[in-house]
Amino acid sequence: MSPEPQPAARSAPARPAPARSAVVRPASAAPAGSAPARPAPDIRPLMAGFPSGVGVVTTFAGDGSPRGMTCTSLCSVSLDPPILLVCLGTGSHTLKAVRESGSFAVNLLHARGRPTAELFASGALDRFDRVVWRAGADDAGPHLTEDAHIIADCSVVGDRVVGDHAVLMGEVRATVPVRREPPLLYGLRRFSVWPHPVDAVRPVRDAVG
Repeated sequence: MSPEPQPAARSAPARPAPARSAVVRPASAAPAGSAPARPAPDIRPLMAGFPSGVGVVTTFAGDGSPRGMTCTSLCSVSLDPPILLVCLGTGSHTLKAVRESGSFAVNLLHARGRPTAELFASGALDRFDRVVWRAGADDAGPHLTEDAHIIADCSVVGDRVVGDHAVLMGEVRATVPVRREPPLLYGLRRFSVWPHPVDAVRPVRDAVG
C-alpha cells in the first residue's frame, strides 16, 4: 500500500511539557541468613488468557519524524477528566519520542488491521512507509486512517517507570471515529476478530472500577 504524501512543513502546535518520570524500585534484598527468594513467576500465561483490543501508539520525535509501536497494554483510568493508560517498553524509541513531544495518539485497529499490528510490532524501520497515515496540525501523532476504527489524541499527564515498562497516563483531548468495523483482538497468543457485527452492538453504561 502506497503511503500518503507527508503534509507540508508546519509550525508545531504547543505541547505540554512531558511529565517527570518516576521509578518504582524492587523491594530490598532479604536479610542475611533468611530463606532465598523464590524466582518471580512468569505472568505471560496469565495475561495470554486476558484478550484485549489492539492499538498502535504513535507520536513525533523531536525532529518531526513519526514513531509508533503496537500496544495491547491499554485501559481507561478516568472518565472525568478522560484519562487513558498505556504501557511502553523502557527501551522503546516510541517512548523516547513521546517524552520529547509530551503527547501521543492511540490508533485502535479494526479486524483488517492485523498486518499493521504485526508490522508495528516487528521493529521495521520503514513501517511508516508501508502504511497510509496522515497528521494534522492538532494531531498528537500519526493517524493510521486505513487501519484504525477510532483514534484518540492524548497529552501526557503522568509517566512512571515500573520494572521494564513505562506507564504513561494520557489525557484524551480528542477522539476521531474513522470507520465502523469490528475491532481487532489479541489473546491466547493469537489475533482474532470481534464475533458480532458492529451494528448489533448496543451501547451500555460505562463503568470504571
